[in-house]
Amino acid sequence: MTSEQAFVIGYDISNPRRLPRVHREMCRHASPLEYSIFLLVGSNAAKDRCLEEIEALIEPQDDDVRCYALPVRGFQGRIGRASLPEGILWTGLPAAIV
Repeated sequence: MTSEQAFVIGYDISNPRRLPRVHREMCRHASPLEYSIFLLVGSNAAKDRCLEEIEALIEPQDDDVRCYALPVRGFQGRIGRASLPEGILWTGLPAAIV
């Protein structure tokens, strides 16, 4: 049995030609939270596959890609202006990690 975990993956790509390629590849593996911040819910193997695909697209000396595992049942909150109208809550996180 493969257990799922949530990962936040973010990137800073220095070359404007590489940037859309990395974004398209990330969209194949994870859900965008912002343009360069993604939520990947899956196994460690799925996370490793995603990062291997991204590694093939970047220049390690120029670009920065970071991946953080989220704690199971960790705090979830928001700071700042709401992106959705009042009364609408986004519950897109899988029940396994909420």
